[in-house]
Amino acid sequence: MAEQFTEKQGQYLAFIYNYSVMFGQAPAEADLQRFFGTSPPTIHQMLVTLSEKGLISRTPGKARSFQLLIDPKEIPMLVRPNAARA
Repeated sequence: MAEQFTEKQGQYLAFIYNYSVMFGQAPAEADLQRFFGTSPPTIHQMLVTLSEKGLISRTPGKARSFQLLIDPKEIPMLVRPNAARA
């Protein structure tokens, strides 16, 4: 059974889910980097953490291989980082 996730981890899960629905494939780490505005090591460590918690699976060495291991209904709504608040 997958562990509970933090708010930030939930946003990464939401991005992976939404990107996959929109484009028919999982995002690349560079897509996550652009969206969240963080460094490649930060993105990579988050993905390792999500994988270790049993929230995603991925195939090392294979691009765009992320798969969610939890029900999409458990994932929070995606919120754009630094979005202007009305």
